[in-house]
Amino acid sequence: MGTELFDNIPSRVSDLLSDVRNGRIGLPDLQRPFVWKDNKVRELLDSMMKGYPIGYIMLWASPEDYENTGHIGKNDKLYRQPDDLVIDGQQRLTALLGALYGVSIKDKNYKERNIRISYNPLTREFAVWTQAYERNQEWISSISSVFKDHKDFNIAKFRKSFIKNCNENRIKNGVDILTEDEEDLIESNINALLNLETYSLPTLKINSKATEEDVADIFVRVNSGGQNLTEKNFIETLLAVYDNEVHELINKFCAESRIPSEKTSFNQIIQVSPAHLIRVAVGVGFKRARLRYAYMLLRGKNLKTGEITQTIRDENLKVFKDSLDLVCNLNNWHAFMNLFSTAGYLKSSLIASSNAVVFSYVLYLIGKYSYKVPSVKLNKIIRKWIFMSTITGFYTGSTESAVEKQFADLRKISKAEDFISYLDTIISNRFTDDYFTVSLPSELNSSSATSPAWYGYVAALNVLGTPMLFSTEPLSQYFIMGTNGDKSAIDKHHIFPKHYLQSIGYDDDRDRNQIANFTYLDYVTNIDISDTSPLEYVQKYRQKLGQEAFNLTCEQNALPLNFETLSYSEFLKQRRLLIAQIIKKAYTKLDS
Repeated sequence: MGTELFDNIPSRVSDLLSDVRNGRIGLPDLQRPFVWKDNKVRELLDSMMKGYPIGYIMLWASPEDYENTGHIGKNDKLYRQPDDLVIDGQQRLTALLGALYGVSIKDKNYKERNIRISYNPLTREFAVWTQAYERNQEWISSISSVFKDHKDFNIAKFRKSFIKNCNENRIKNGVDILTEDEEDLIESNINALLNLETYSLPTLKINSKATEEDVADIFVRVNSGGQNLTEKNFIETLLAVYDNEVHELINKFCAESRIPSEKTSFNQIIQVSPAHLIRVAVGVGFKRARLRYAYMLLRGKNLKTGEITQTIRDENLKVFKDSLDLVCNLNNWHAFMNLFSTAGYLKSSLIASSNAVVFSYVLYLIGKYSYKVPSVKLNKIIRKWIFMSTITGFYTGSTESAVEKQFADLRKISKAEDFISYLDTIISNRFTDDYFTVSLPSELNSSSATSPAWYGYVAALNVLGTPMLFSTEPLSQYFIMGTNGDKSAIDKHHIFPKHYLQSIGYDDDRDRNQIANFTYLDYVTNIDISDTSPLEYVQKYRQKLGQEAFNLTCEQNALPLNFETLSYSEFLKQRRLLIAQIIKKAYTKLDS
């Protein structure tokens, strides 16, 4: 039997929460979004009241030599450095802190709020707080009022006051007052509520000698939900515990990316998460794509010797912080986001992979600060890179491996012109003649609603300023009109309508929903065409627009001449080729 890397420590809820509050246990979720809904907190408390198991807590002993100078949260703590970090059980501990002690938490939008759970001492029933429970004298509107720890609070007086208010309310409503048995039951059930603090939570404490790989492996093996503990979890935990200033900067940037304003990180391309910022900062600062390397570096590990020292840790943390400052600089951020827009990607709904945003931003910052590429040249090459990488799915699959190779190549480059040449070469190797005549049409042979090829076609229309089919208004205008809400300003329409295709024998949605059968139409035109056959509606719009204007709108929207007379299969074949050429035309414009 091997040496055990952990100790099994039976712990009471009150002890765990007390250690979190005084700082002995580091709980990053106090500064990270709490994702549980209040109803799940209610269910957790109900399970505890009934004596059901609610899982376990996993702690990881902090590096013994770490000289921490920060805190988690805003309040002073007895411990300057936590002895243990919470690896699993963060949401449960956060839920209990919020519900029992009224500690405020942050929601998914990074806004502070309180978890309020009500309790009925007559029935032992928990409920999510509402105004109805606030007004009902037979409910404790918020259980945190029972767990007050200030010196003036007296639980015996609280019980008497509660029973007195119940009876007065019953008299007011013409109802019999509480019997002695009911009063005894109330007292007993309030005691049962208080006894939640003595609920036993199994706690696994992994010792400080365990590596991040050991901890991740332990987590996966013992976690019944089969969740994967990733490197970013470790990094977020370390940053939250050991440098709260950095963690606050990350959270502020993420929160503001959801708040429409010109003075924040708000944008239409990506809702920023801590993992995105960590990846970019690691890429810019350490030229690394694999987050496991970043975690090792932030722990202070020498990647050659495996030795962990305070000196290396301090140096690496400074590199990370300096890189993060560049990443979160709003001038850098918005200049880069504008490149996505001018590459035709106007909304997040056109981005198939967030990695394309993250790693393109890494290249932008490296080009600007490491290679000092002039802004005009940098904008052009990164815009082209965005267009290519997004359409071809460059950052899908083994992304970290591909980017690690890219970093290895860039270590051999020292001049701005060589940086540009390097990216141009990769683009040219992807955007070959065969790609536009063979590979891309093949990728368009799909019914996937999230196909990068389809999104690339829409982006190409935006780059070219193409008017929407049967319209004189640019398609891009409609995307911009719909940017402030969830509802788009336009509809995606079947060129060969679904019901029409069904009437001629196409019963499978995979056939009817082919990418090449889609176009965008405004609401009025979409409703007007409805389910009529192409032969029928084309004749109407040819007469309305005139032959020359009709031919032009078909050409601009990759529709074969006289497409309405083609069989459906032949129409799809021809349109895929035309869509690919529209994409090529847009790239040529970006390259000019």
